[in-house]
Amino acid sequence: MAKKTVRDVDVAKRRLLVRVDFNVPMDRGGKITDDTRIRACLPTIDYLVKQQARTVLCSHLDRPGGKMVDELRLAPTAKRLSELLNKPVKALNDCIGPQVEAAVSGLRDGEIVLLENLRFYPQEEANDPQFAQSLSRLADIYVDDAFGSCHRAHASIVGVAQYLPAVSGFLLQKELETLTGLVANPARPFGAVIGGAKLATKLGLLNNMTTKVNSLLIGGGMAATFLKSQGYGVGNSAVEDSQIAGVLDVMKRAKSAGVELVLPQDFIVAEKLEAGAAAQVVPMDKVPEGRIIADIGPKSVEAFSRVLDKCKTVFWNGPLGVFEIAEFAQATRDLAKVLANLKATTIIGGGSTAEAVEEMGLTNRMSYVSTGGGASLELLQGKVLPGVAVLQDR
Repeated sequence: MAKKTVRDVDVAKRRLLVRVDFNVPMDRGGKITDDTRIRACLPTIDYLVKQQARTVLCSHLDRPGGKMVDELRLAPTAKRLSELLNKPVKALNDCIGPQVEAAVSGLRDGEIVLLENLRFYPQEEANDPQFAQSLSRLADIYVDDAFGSCHRAHASIVGVAQYLPAVSGFLLQKELETLTGLVANPARPFGAVIGGAKLATKLGLLNNMTTKVNSLLIGGGMAATFLKSQGYGVGNSAVEDSQIAGVLDVMKRAKSAGVELVLPQDFIVAEKLEAGAAAQVVPMDKVPEGRIIADIGPKSVEAFSRVLDKCKTVFWNGPLGVFEIAEFAQATRDLAKVLANLKATTIIGGGSTAEAVEEMGLTNRMSYVSTGGGASLELLQGKVLPGVAVLQDR
């Protein structure tokens, strides 16, 4: 069911608590190295400013463990947002309490403040009712525009909605429409490329995708578990033995549904997963003892490309190798280029895949790049996201 958005409520001259996802990467000097998530929320924030709303932004940053950490303050994100909006954005030194309430009470129409890192308080991740109520005192309406955190039952995501009318921002609305539309009515053939290291987090997605796609392509470290399930040696590669039964079930489901399941034909292997490690290309059935699968090989990329060239819709989540190490990033980079040149709807499922596409400057060459890795995975598994469930139905 469609959820209400900020367009469905009167926001003029009212205080709005807007949950954004400003969990952006920073260097040691506190400089933001990728502002994609900040820019993604600009349509909602700009709309509220034009409507003369009094906007109170809140977000988490990294994992401070419920303690104040100077390096994880949100002042740099307030500064970057101010530059993007060409408008002052004041960063507050806390997210609850009398001083915060006083600062918010002093807001004028069209002004913006950003609360301090929500995760400085352990009550945030614990969904503590008192913490949620303290946040709710800052506003008349709650707006969720943090798709990347919607799968978390935290105080600022679900708790606040118990005390305030809750609606979505434009980013969350677009994410939901795009991803639900992807599986509900895709142009066919529909291909999905699923990579990454941890199979346990992707098994639900793989099972659901066998009922949606025409082709399912497997890459990343989790391919080792697929290989082992078929009796192949994988050297010293990490294998999730507890997931082998699940892998066999996925393969059985795919076969039963007539889904083409494509495994890598070759791999880049190395003694260690570190920069400068000696690497070699080997066939998928000849991974040497003592070696670790670090990336899929060139023949695999060619095979993936041939399958995807026929597709009218492609979804990709998870890098094909250890992307953060340059020597093992080639397949991920090559696949990004393949997708950028397809005459198809191409949707990137957030997380490290989105970071790879952004780093290569290919974001605008994709049909859609999601801002939420874990959230997109859960949504595409058919799960109801806690942060979406609490929003008002339209």
